[in-house]
Amino acid sequence: MKYDVVIIGAGSGGLSARREVAKKTQNYLVVDGGTLGTTCARVGCMPSKVLIQAAEDFHRREKFLEQGIHGAEKLSVNTSEVMKHVRKLRDRFVRGVTGDMQSWMDTNFLEGYARFKDPHTLVVGDKVISADKIIVATGSKPSYPPQFENFKEFCIDTDSFFEMEELPKRWAVLGLGVIGIELGQSLHRLGLEVTGIARRRNISGITDPEVNEYVSRKLSEEMDLNFDGVKSVRKTDSGLVITLNDREIEVDKVLVTTGRKPCWESVNGQVLGATDGIPKFNPHTFQLVEFPHIFIAGDNTGDFQILHEASDEGKIAGYNSVNAIQSFKRRTPLMITFCDPNIAFAGKNFEQLKSEGVDFKIGQVSFEGQGRSIVKLKEKGILRIYGENKTGKILGAEMMGPSCEHIAHLLSWVIEQELTVDKVLSFPFYHPVIEEGLRTALRDLRSNSGVQSPPLEIFALKEEL
Repeated sequence: MKYDVVIIGAGSGGLSARREVAKKTQNYLVVDGGTLGTTCARVGCMPSKVLIQAAEDFHRREKFLEQGIHGAEKLSVNTSEVMKHVRKLRDRFVRGVTGDMQSWMDTNFLEGYARFKDPHTLVVGDKVISADKIIVATGSKPSYPPQFENFKEFCIDTDSFFEMEELPKRWAVLGLGVIGIELGQSLHRLGLEVTGIARRRNISGITDPEVNEYVSRKLSEEMDLNFDGVKSVRKTDSGLVITLNDREIEVDKVLVTTGRKPCWESVNGQVLGATDGIPKFNPHTFQLVEFPHIFIAGDNTGDFQILHEASDEGKIAGYNSVNAIQSFKRRTPLMITFCDPNIAFAGKNFEQLKSEGVDFKIGQVSFEGQGRSIVKLKEKGILRIYGENKTGKILGAEMMGPSCEHIAHLLSWVIEQELTVDKVLSFPFYHPVIEEGLRTALRDLRSNSGVQSPPLEIFALKEEL
């Protein structure tokens, strides 16, 4: 069988690629042997946010008495019902994805696992398929620390976590990246015993040392975090004992969130030079350097493993597979950790700016004492915004704060438009809103940047009235 394009994988990247391919040809094939519904909808973005919402709603009871609301002590959590609710909404999200696939599955879908026989030929079960263009979007799988290879009966990863019908009492969370912090805090706020473990003092990939110190301290005040890694592991009759630097803990389950590894072995990726990692590719066309008829998208790139990036990569790969090759500019980076308060990045982070030798200044605000944060009883957070010295052009930011998912979006749009601090300060800021904290940080940045600013933040008219 010969096709114009074969897409391996029906996740976010593969489905986005398919939509572009289908605009030009119907002689294409999507191959996938796994459970359909995308990583985001099934085991990632969406079910995790349902769990987070339930945990935050229950945690809010701790503020009720302060607001004159009595009876919070009578509230309780049934974790089996919580997980049933998570799966109910998860299944709804998955149905949305699979429902959109029905119109083409009978003619353009093959169930099975594709492997490269050579750069132009794939084997799927007993079928041999060739294609002019191939898009690899097989996603990623959880990686396990070697210390836990012999204790997998105690371990659970995010591919299977949301299938749990009961949540045991005692947990260790390995890895304090985005997923580890989100799920770890949620388990803690549902009333379970949680110890978060990482090998270094870093949360969710923060690179700004002041933000990282603040976040590490504040989250450690809420829950048990350890930054010295695991020394040893042993099994007992009642659970799994993990030896840390300063103590031992016994747990019922270990939630492994130490990262996800791109799935190259499953497609026989060594044929493409992926033996020791990811084949070299052009990040603006998503073509492999050595095999330009092959494109990659989504988690296979090893870059940001998030839906909007995977979707963009799939669109670019799909477009270039059926059109004249074109390079595309990537969107301004935007990352959000949906813990409470949110952790977020927009644009270039502190480490990038330092490594590139950029002359930049910093504006800062604390959300402790900020008006809207006081009203919400969420006085916790710090925002650091980076601007180019002399010009005041906004370059990036790292932050933790209430509703910072929205501030990060606003800043990513500002950075995409290459706006200056003065221009952004001329925009409207309502009172009282969390975004007033952003204005304070912008004012601080302006004062530090040596920018020649107008007399008022409101721009004067060009002609007098």
